[in-house]
Amino acid sequence: MKTMQEVRDRLTRGEAAVWTAMEMKERVRKGDIPTVDEVDIVTTGTFGIMSGTAAVMTVPVAAPGTFIRADTVTLNGVPAVPGPCPNERLGTVDLIVYGTAAASESYGGGHIFRDLVDGKEVDVVAEAGGKTYENTIYIEDLTTARIFTTRSCFRNYTAFVNRASDSIHTIFSVLPLKGRMSAATVSGCGEINPVENDPDLTHIRPGTPLLLNGAPGLVMGEGTRSTPERRNLAACAELSAMVGEWMGGFITSHGPECLTSVTIPLPILSADDITRLSVTDDQISLPVADITDRIPFSAASYGDVWQQTDFTVQVNPMNCLFCGPCTAAEACPTKAVMMGGGIMRSRCVACGTCVHTCPNGVYTMKAGALHLRDDSEAVVPIVLRQSDRSRAEMLCGHLKDQLLTGEFQL
Repeated sequence: MKTMQEVRDRLTRGEAAVWTAMEMKERVRKGDIPTVDEVDIVTTGTFGIMSGTAAVMTVPVAAPGTFIRADTVTLNGVPAVPGPCPNERLGTVDLIVYGTAAASESYGGGHIFRDLVDGKEVDVVAEAGGKTYENTIYIEDLTTARIFTTRSCFRNYTAFVNRASDSIHTIFSVLPLKGRMSAATVSGCGEINPVENDPDLTHIRPGTPLLLNGAPGLVMGEGTRSTPERRNLAACAELSAMVGEWMGGFITSHGPECLTSVTIPLPILSADDITRLSVTDDQISLPVADITDRIPFSAASYGDVWQQTDFTVQVNPMNCLFCGPCTAAEACPTKAVMMGGGIMRSRCVACGTCVHTCPNGVYTMKAGALHLRDDSEAVVPIVLRQSDRSRAEMLCGHLKDQLLTGEFQL
C-alpha cells in the first residue's frame, strides 16, 4: 500500500515510476503483472468525437456603449448562445458555443475551437436592437475562453449497425450507414481509456487534474447520462493552453461534430489498482446497437477494434491516377486528405473514410471487424472509427513526460 502523498514525494524527488497505459498493458499481456512497488502512476487517455463539448467565452464586439445587449451572435457563422450575463453596454458579449453547433453541414463549433487555438481569425457578427455589429477576433482577444464538457471520456461507447434495408444518415457515420448489417461504426479507445481503468472512479474525482485537449484542467464530476455501469466525466480547461492536433471538428453524414481528448494520470496505491489497470481490449465488451433505436442487441469486444489492426492510414501515392475531383478528399471528415495522394497527419484521425472512398487504393488500413457474441456469430466489417487510438497513445506519452519533468502536478 502507498499513499497519494508518497507518490507526490517520489515525483518531486525524481524517483517515481511513471508508465503509460500501453506499457502497463504490454506487461500484462506477457503475463508479467507488476506489483504495487514497481509502478507509481499510469497515464491513460482517449481521443474522439465527444458531442458534449462546449466553450464559454467573453468576446469583444464593439466599443462600450455601442449597444445595450446582444440578441444573437455568430462566430464564423456558428450560432452562439449569448449570456447568461447581459454585459449591458459593455460592447463585449459573454456567450456559450456548443461543439455541435453548425454554420453549415461542414463547419461547426469544434472547428471554431481548433481555428482559435491554431491562431486563425474568427469573424463575429452580433445582432442587438435591430442593428448588426461585426468584428474580427483572435484567441488573444478573448479575456475568457474555456472549454467544458457536459459528457466526455465515456467508459468506452457503443458500436452501431443498420439492420434496415436502406442507408441512414447519422452522426455516427461519415457516409450514409449501409443497411442489412453490412457495416459497423465504432467509438472508444478501449484498454487505455481513463474510466475503463478506474471504472468505480476510485481516483478520478471532482478536482482530479487532467489534460483536456492537451491543456491542464480538472474533472468537475460525472457527466450527463453517467451510470455506475457506464460512467463518463465532465471536465474543463483553458482554450488558450490547448493543442490543435488534439481537438477539432469532424463532419458526419448528419452534420458537424466535435473532437475532444482527455488524458488522466492514475496513481497506483494498492493491489486493487493493479487489478483494474490490468484490463485488456479483449476483455472489454463493446455493445452493438441498431442505429434506428440505439438499443444494444448484441456485443463484440474492443479486441476486434484495436488488436491486430492498423492504428494509422497507410498512403500509396503511386496509386493515384489524378482521376478528377478527389472523392477521398471530398469525403474526409477532417479535411486531412490532399489531392495527389497526400495526407495531413496533423489532421488525420485514422477514421478510415478515405479507404472506402478512393477507388484506386491510395489509402489502406486494416480496421478489423466486429465478431458478434450471439447465436448469429455474424462478422461485420468496421467502416468507420470515431476514436483515434494512435493520438490517445501520444497523449499518454505526453502526460508521462510532463509528470517526469514536473510540468504537470498531481
